[in-house]
Amino acid sequence: MNQSHDETLYWVSLQLIQGLGGQGICKLLQAFGSPSQIFNASHQQLSAIVSETIASQIRKGPDVEAAQPTIDWLQLPNNHLITLADSHYPQKLLEISDPPPVIYAKGDLACLNLPAFAIVGSRNASVQGEKNAEAFAQTLSQHGLCIVSGMALGIDAAAHRGALQVGKKTIAVVGTGLDIVYPAKHRDLAHQIVAQGLIISEFPLGTPSRPQNFPRRNRITSGLSLGCLVVEANVQSGSLITARFAAEQGREVFAIPGSIHSPMSKGCHELIKQGAKLVDHIKDITDELAPYLIHQDPVEIESLTAISGEDALLNIMGFDPIDIELLIERSGLTGEDLSAKLLMLELENKIASLPGGRYQRIV
Repeated sequence: MNQSHDETLYWVSLQLIQGLGGQGICKLLQAFGSPSQIFNASHQQLSAIVSETIASQIRKGPDVEAAQPTIDWLQLPNNHLITLADSHYPQKLLEISDPPPVIYAKGDLACLNLPAFAIVGSRNASVQGEKNAEAFAQTLSQHGLCIVSGMALGIDAAAHRGALQVGKKTIAVVGTGLDIVYPAKHRDLAHQIVAQGLIISEFPLGTPSRPQNFPRRNRITSGLSLGCLVVEANVQSGSLITARFAAEQGREVFAIPGSIHSPMSKGCHELIKQGAKLVDHIKDITDELAPYLIHQDPVEIESLTAISGEDALLNIMGFDPIDIELLIERSGLTGEDLSAKLLMLELENKIASLPGGRYQRIV
């Protein structure tokens, strides 16, 4: 953060004005140049751009009391406020139609101007979906891309973990104030991301999780990135909003296909129909982004490692009929162990045996 204390107070106070919002702040900045000049403008000048109510709030001057918790927060290690006037402001975000005028950040600011790639998907991901997200994140990280996601359950968390596991950078874009960890069960993950990467938000401290926050968060996730991979998603998934923003922002959109019977594949299939690039190998992404990559031999993405537990086996089976040989290859189990698990699943009415030694998931 390159601002003085007074400049920071002006920026924070401006953002805390109820009803103004990011687009309103940008309009005022275009008219007056800086937050201090906005606060020094006349009521008549302000009301030509914003409502009378907001103009009156601005004319009261910076709200020192309301801004003080943020000023105090900024004194703590790794906490930052980045504004449109700041040299750390990410260049990719300046390309989008409505860049956030203020970004709260916790961690390594250098992440913001690294070549980045978004990996998003369902909160209710399958075991295979999470493995795919982790594996793609690991390999793309090793190619020099900073992995961006939303720190949500499921695919988002797996993408962050993939980058962290190979010692690379990751950015979490969240829909709350940075003094709140959401979901709460990701507190440890948040600490890991701060230690090795960055968490950012456009929302002031104290902002709770609200449904309307997440689409706004999604435009930043895509805006920071060269491209966006959707790993698993149903047709109502918020990750499709991220993909739509990516397309509107001129970013590359990628999607992993799946079974026609799986609800978690339908969103990806819809994206592919709309022109997203079908991905079944890392080269489908690296070929598109070659100018931005570090060229090295990445670690091969493993299809699966040996699994344990009948529920994990269900996820591996998917929803299409599958034979024993392919299940052995995918699961890493011996024929004897696999047969035992299949028998248990059949007794529990979770799978059905079909002619030709094949099985199909039915729940």
